[in-house]
Amino acid sequence: MTLQTQLVLRTLLESPLEARYGLELSQAAGLPTGTIHPILARLENAGWLESFWEDQGEIEKTDPPRPRRRYYRFTPSGAESARVALAAAYQGGATSARLRPADGLGS
Repeated sequence: MTLQTQLVLRTLLESPLEARYGLELSQAAGLPTGTIHPILARLENAGWLESFWEDQGEIEKTDPPRPRRRYYRFTPSGAESARVALAAAYQGGATSARLRPADGLGS
């Protein structure tokens, strides 16, 4: 698991139930958006995150209008998967702490 992925996971774990959008996560993790979006896509493909687009009505309330935001949040088992993977990475098992589907975290 890369250091950048660990930063994204730690940022998401600060508020594991909260949905956050890409730029917000990028700023909080201290990573460029070009780095964070591929990480978010991998986490979503692994089943750790789910994403959804902001409602059009929310955008219409902003002044000036802005593009829609894509929000990310942990799946029900994603936060626990992230905690396990970060613990493995912290204990020196970073090479074995690869992204796996949330229901199959085995070694």
